[in-house]
Amino acid sequence: MTQNLASKSRAQLLEELFPDGVPVLWCPLLTHYDSEGRIDAARMARHFEHLSPHVRGFLVPGSTGDGWDLTEAEEQRVLEIALEQTAKFRGHLLIGILRADLGEARTRLRALVKELLGTTRSQSSQEALAKARVCGFTICPPKGADVSQQEMRDQLAGFLAEGLPTALYQLPQVTQNEIGPELAAELAREFSNFLLFKDTSGKDRVALSQKDLDGVFMVRGAEGEYARWFKGGGGVYPGFLLSTANCFAREFSQMLEALSAGRVEAGNRMSARLTEAIREVFQLVSPFQEGNPFTNANKAMDHFFAYGPRAGAVPAPRLHAGIRLPIEMIRATGEILSRYGFMPAKGYLE
Repeated sequence: MTQNLASKSRAQLLEELFPDGVPVLWCPLLTHYDSEGRIDAARMARHFEHLSPHVRGFLVPGSTGDGWDLTEAEEQRVLEIALEQTAKFRGHLLIGILRADLGEARTRLRALVKELLGTTRSQSSQEALAKARVCGFTICPPKGADVSQQEMRDQLAGFLAEGLPTALYQLPQVTQNEIGPELAAELAREFSNFLLFKDTSGKDRVALSQKDLDGVFMVRGAEGEYARWFKGGGGVYPGFLLSTANCFAREFSQMLEALSAGRVEAGNRMSARLTEAIREVFQLVSPFQEGNPFTNANKAMDHFFAYGPRAGAVPAPRLHAGIRLPIEMIRATGEILSRYGFMPAKGYLE
């Protein structure tokens, strides 16, 4: 497939999947657990409802939603909830297939497509995805610091050859490697179903390389200095897929709207407040050894968005490992949110 043909086919597919445009803000939804460690469907539904006025795109399960740790049964339950809520609020769902081996990811992909064909009573995968409001599948490179770019290319190309809409996720914190700019550009030229590229590395090598990805929509996943990186404010990314959208969806939406409308000062002010508050919470949770720091920070903050100022008196959020975040960490998070003016007067569960 030539470069121009791939670009044209990709643009057409993006228009079909996102007739109102690709969402600028995406959220990798948290997975909530009840006191017994089961998936808390009611809580997740309320969280989804809280975010839906400001976020139109969701990744489930992502790293922030314990995507690397969920059992197959837990993953299935989380997806059932996400599919139900996405349909209810007419959002867009990226299904995360986070596997260290992409052969296993392809097996999981085929199983998911088979399930969607059955539940939607569709005749084709394209029809099934459209009915379920699934806009694609997200994968990471195969895990390992010694994985070469050629080996990475072979495995990523094998998944892309399945022909389904796909987002590639740069996550060196877990995979111990990175998709290089040349490889990203090569895959974009070859596969028109390579639609989105998410980079959480914080190094942004692909975006900063200025390699032509032929219309692949790029989203930044690293936290901080949001206005600087947003294309509407002069940066290199047209969008974001942020763990902290679990907590600050409204504020991010306001910031992106201000920057897009040319209200640069207002957008920069909000960006600076968010950057500092989030940085302090991440520093607060970083010594805690259990779980994913992205998950821990967002669960600590979401606890206050759910319960408001009284959250310190409510049992702390439970992690996938079966333990709760320390209450001292929760209270310190509340102090940070209050200091930066982000403490809600009332929580979405009240």
